[in-house]
Amino acid sequence: MRGNCENCVNFKKVVVVGCGFVGSASAFSLMQSGLFSEMVLIDADKAKAEGEALDISHGVAFAKPMKIYAGTYDDIKNASVIIITAGAAQKPGETRLDLVKKNISIYKSIIPEIKKRDFKGILLIVSNPVDILTTVAVKLSGLPENRVIGSGTVLDTARLKYEIGNHLNVDSRGVHAFIIGEHGDSEIAAFSAANVSGIKLDDFCEMRGHFEHDKATAAIAERVKNSAYEIIAKKKATYYGIAVAVKRICEAIVRNERSILPVSSMMHGMYGIEGIALSMPAIVGSEGVETLVPLKLNADETKRLQASAKVLKDILAQNEI
Repeated sequence: MRGNCENCVNFKKVVVVGCGFVGSASAFSLMQSGLFSEMVLIDADKAKAEGEALDISHGVAFAKPMKIYAGTYDDIKNASVIIITAGAAQKPGETRLDLVKKNISIYKSIIPEIKKRDFKGILLIVSNPVDILTTVAVKLSGLPENRVIGSGTVLDTARLKYEIGNHLNVDSRGVHAFIIGEHGDSEIAAFSAANVSGIKLDDFCEMRGHFEHDKATAAIAERVKNSAYEIIAKKKATYYGIAVAVKRICEAIVRNERSILPVSSMMHGMYGIEGIALSMPAIVGSEGVETLVPLKLNADETKRLQASAKVLKDILAQNEI
């Protein structure tokens, strides 16, 4: 229920569970956004949450009024969004899928606490591997599937737009393209559905003097896929990019924008994929995922998407929920 009552969702309240690099950067980004007037930070290390809340609060004088404090799961009542960033961090040389066992175990301690409190808002999963953990969160929480979404490939898609914009020397905001599938090594750059301000990507490339399309797109897709590994190798963690992506998803939810974002949500038959959360373009608003947006993929992209889903399903099948 939404409105002005004790048990209704308060669209000005957000909760961040996990105050590591990603959680604290996301909280900082949200403080600057002006979207919320109340933010609760929860962490297994209460002192860490208190320190982050105090530090971020000192920036409120330069932003919008906001109450920021360290809390417990009792404080999640009536929040519009709970953002879960808690989990083991990805180390140099480690894939996102290597984190599965550790982070499923952590989610088994977090999600039941949320379930106990009859949460009525949107559960936003950010921890990796995000597609698998979104599926796990759906199963453990008992919440309607539309209200459990993952950050998916929102960041990967931003990286893709950045790379294409650089390649063509145009504003990346005019690039319309998606990374789909796993937020990870089996992700797919859906170039066949890409365009720049309505002009097919290949045509726009030729307009800008680029003709070796296959070579160029393969190089761009590889750079996007390896972005996180490069950043982790250089500075041990990625957090600024995903923090901005989290803010963007929250904007779509709180403002009921019905924006099309490649979030992770449950698949039921599209492209022959069933029973796993996967990152696909979706209309996102105040109720979470309103509907998926089907892309017109070529045969190779469809095959790779199905293979990506199989990778995730096989990994999930090896881990008890």
